[in-house]
Amino acid sequence: MTWLMVALVLVVAAAGLLRWRRPAWYWLTFGVTFAVVRVLVRYGSVMDACGLTVPPSRWRLTLARVANRPVPESRPPRILRLRPTRTGLVLRLKLRPGQDAFDIAAASDRLRHSFAMYGVTSRELRSGVVELRMTGYDVLKRVQMPAKTDTAPMRVPVALREDGSVHYRDYRAIPHALTLGATESGKSVYQRNLVAGLAPMDVALVGIDCKQGVELYPLARRFSALAVAPDTAAELLDALVNHMEGVYQLIRAEQRITADVPDAEIAAGIWDLPDHLRPVPIVVLVDEVAELALFATKDEEKRRDRIITALARLAQLGRAAGIYLEICGQRFGSELGKGITMLRAQLTGRTAHRVNDESSANMAFGDIAPDAVLAAIQIPADMRGLAIAGDSTGGWHRIRAPHTSLRQAVNTCNRHADRTPYLPELAAFRPLLPGIPAAPVPLSKAAPATA
Repeated sequence: MTWLMVALVLVVAAAGLLRWRRPAWYWLTFGVTFAVVRVLVRYGSVMDACGLTVPPSRWRLTLARVANRPVPESRPPRILRLRPTRTGLVLRLKLRPGQDAFDIAAASDRLRHSFAMYGVTSRELRSGVVELRMTGYDVLKRVQMPAKTDTAPMRVPVALREDGSVHYRDYRAIPHALTLGATESGKSVYQRNLVAGLAPMDVALVGIDCKQGVELYPLARRFSALAVAPDTAAELLDALVNHMEGVYQLIRAEQRITADVPDAEIAAGIWDLPDHLRPVPIVVLVDEVAELALFATKDEEKRRDRIITALARLAQLGRAAGIYLEICGQRFGSELGKGITMLRAQLTGRTAHRVNDESSANMAFGDIAPDAVLAAIQIPADMRGLAIAGDSTGGWHRIRAPHTSLRQAVNTCNRHADRTPYLPELAAFRPLLPGIPAAPVPLSKAAPATA
C-alpha cells in the first residue's frame, strides 16, 4: 500500500511539473484523457446550461402521453465524432431542428469554461453540422509546428493558429497579401518563414528591400532579382510588368480556342497551361512599402507614382500571369499618397502584428473585418510574432509564426540555391554573390533561357 501511495504521489507530481513546464507533453500524456472524460460526462448538463438544447418534439410528447411515461427531456446536439489531436479535441456535432450554428459560436466562451479547456472555436462544416475545435493549452505561447503539414504547390505553412491548426499562405487561393506590424512585432520573422517555405518550391523570388537590403540580401542566393534602393525598385517593377505582358502573350498563343477543345481545357492563366509550357510563378516580396511611397522632391514624386502604378498593375493583373505580391510595412494608409488605397483594395490577405495605434489596425481590417481591429490592438508587446490574419471574407484568426532566426533562413536558401530560376527580363537585377550556380534554371521547360 505504501508503494502504491508513493507511485501515485510521483505520478501527480510528474503531471503537475509537465503541466507547468511542458504543457504539450502534459496534454499528450494526461490531459487528453481527462478532457475526453470531462466532455463526455458533462456534455448533457453543459449544453442544457448554455441553452443549446431543444424541447422534445410533438410526436415524442404524444408518444409519452399515450404510453403514460414521463415527459422526455430536452435534447442537446448529437455528437457525431470526438477526435483527440496533438493540441486539443475536435468535437463534431449534428444540430437539432431549430438550432443554428450561430448559437454554438455565441456560447463558445461558456463551453470553454464548462469543459475546462483553454480555447473553443466553432465553424460550420455544412448545413446542420458544426465542428468545435478545443485547445487544451496555449499553443501560441511556445509554437511547435507539426512534423507533417498539408503542403501543395504555392501553399506554405507559415504559422500556427490558436485552435491548433496550421495557418497556410496559399498563393493560388489568395494571390496578394498585406502584412503590417510595428518595429519588433515579429514581422521579419513571419517574412523569413515565408521565404524559407518557398525556397524548396519551383518558384522565383523577387525582393524589394529599400533598407539597403539588410533583411533580404542575406537570403539573396535564392532570389532571382533583388532591389535595395527606390530607383532600382522602380526599374525592377517595370521589368516585372513587361514580364507579365510576355506571359499573357504566351497564354494567348496557347489558349486553344477551337471547336474540338472542351471549355474546361481553355487556358486563362499559367496554371491552365501544360507543364512543359508553364512559366515559373513569381512571388514579389516588398519589405517596407512606405520607403517606396515617400518623396521629398519632384523627381522623387515622379518615381513614386511610377512605383505605385506598377504595383497596382501587378496587383490587378498579375494573378493569371503567376505573379503574387507580398507587401510588408508598418503603416499602409492614405497618408502615403494617391493610389495607395487602390493598391490596398487589391491585397486580399491581411496580417497585422502588434501595431502602435488603432488607425494602423484599421488599415488592415477596417474594410473587411471590423471585429479583428480590436483583436489586433490588444496584442501584448511581449508576444512577438503574435498576429491577426484575415481575408476579404471577414473571417480572422490569431496566429503566431515559429521563431526562425536569420541564420536558419539563410541556410535554407543556400541549400536550395540551385532551384533559383533565371528570368531573362530580370537578369539585370539578379544579385551577384559568390557561390551562385553558373547554370541557370530556365524560365520554362519549353524554351531554355540563356544568360
